[in-house]
Amino acid sequence: MQTVIVALAAYLIGSTPFAVIVSRAMGLEDPRKYGSGNPGATNVLRSGSKKAAILTLIGDALKGTVAVLLARALSAPLGLGENDAAVAGIFAFLGHVFSVFLRFQGGKGVATAAGVLLAMSLPAGGLTLATWLLVAFTTRYSSAAALAAALAAPVFTHWWLGNLSWTATTIVMSAILIWRHKENISRLVAGKESRIGGKKRDAA
Repeated sequence: MQTVIVALAAYLIGSTPFAVIVSRAMGLEDPRKYGSGNPGATNVLRSGSKKAAILTLIGDALKGTVAVLLARALSAPLGLGENDAAVAGIFAFLGHVFSVFLRFQGGKGVATAAGVLLAMSLPAGGLTLATWLLVAFTTRYSSAAALAAALAAPVFTHWWLGNLSWTATTIVMSAILIWRHKENISRLVAGKESRIGGKKRDAA
């Protein structure tokens, strides 16, 4: 029962749509109405507001971090274990991707997954983030960076932690991330993918 409560609480935390909240608070257009229609930091950047994009990125990442750290903080009083922290991580991620507040439509989950990984293990999460940054700065394709990080994350997690629950959680997140980027993959292959900082009406 406690694990179910952890999963539900984490899902609700993950469902918080920071892209929409930040855009509305700053008087910007709803990010679901331009670009890719994706309520995430990369698409918010197409509004022309770097501040809004950064705030969205931080908010989305913190959802994953807070869910995992909260589960760990409650481990003693509620008798939770590291498996419950892993459950919190995956459900925060699922909340972002399938937000109950957006009719089960959400972002692609890159920032939230990063937040989960960094809370899970700073070294493993840091290596995954470094992979994203390397590919992003080299190619200027956010989608290519996300795909590279998704492939690297389970490897770093298993290598650094060797924990079955966290390895399984990372594999599931990575698989969903790759699935959510299927259209980006098609555009990358066709040479039509837009780059980081592209114009507002470009799709990505």
